[in-house]
Amino acid sequence: PKLQAYALAVGQSVFGDNCATCHGVGGTGAKGYANLRDDVWLWGGTLEDIQHTIQVGIRSDNPHARQSQMPAFGRDQMLQPAQVDDLTEFVVALSRRPANVAAIKRAAPVFIEQCSICHGPQGKGDITKGAPDLTDADWLYGPERADIHNQIWNGQGGVMPTWEARFSPETIKALAVYIHANAGGQ
Repeated sequence: PKLQAYALAVGQSVFGDNCATCHGVGGTGAKGYANLRDDVWLWGGTLEDIQHTIQVGIRSDNPHARQSQMPAFGRDQMLQPAQVDDLTEFVVALSRRPANVAAIKRAAPVFIEQCSICHGPQGKGDITKGAPDLTDADWLYGPERADIHNQIWNGQGGVMPTWEARFSPETIKALAVYIHANAGGQ
């Protein structure tokens, strides 16, 4: 109990000084920055997963960084503009919101061909690839149709720095314990 209390106190301090800039003081994130207070994890929510992400970062300059990049389906002309519009409706429908039925039908085979390799055939995501679950209400880049369309069109991918050179292994563990305890980790 004393060791855990110490780790939580150290983790809270380190989080406030270093992580809150992007993830917010309470860890709830902002557009483009993950909410660390929910149970939605792009790369896994175990203590070890969180620690590893802190150590190596996401799309950082660390050679062991977690890597994923959603293709820019529209910008790179992998899909036609109308297909991106239809996929937007399809993704909206996956999250159990009203969407254009005709567009959903047109987009279903495109989703299976282009998107399911990462997001799965049901859109549930894949933590081994950092692909988000499209069926929940957690949207890293925003929940509105325009946000979703932009993500499909441009394939945004943020960067989380590697902290391995800045923090000791003990500090990284304490930070991971703090995040895990406050975020409903797995």
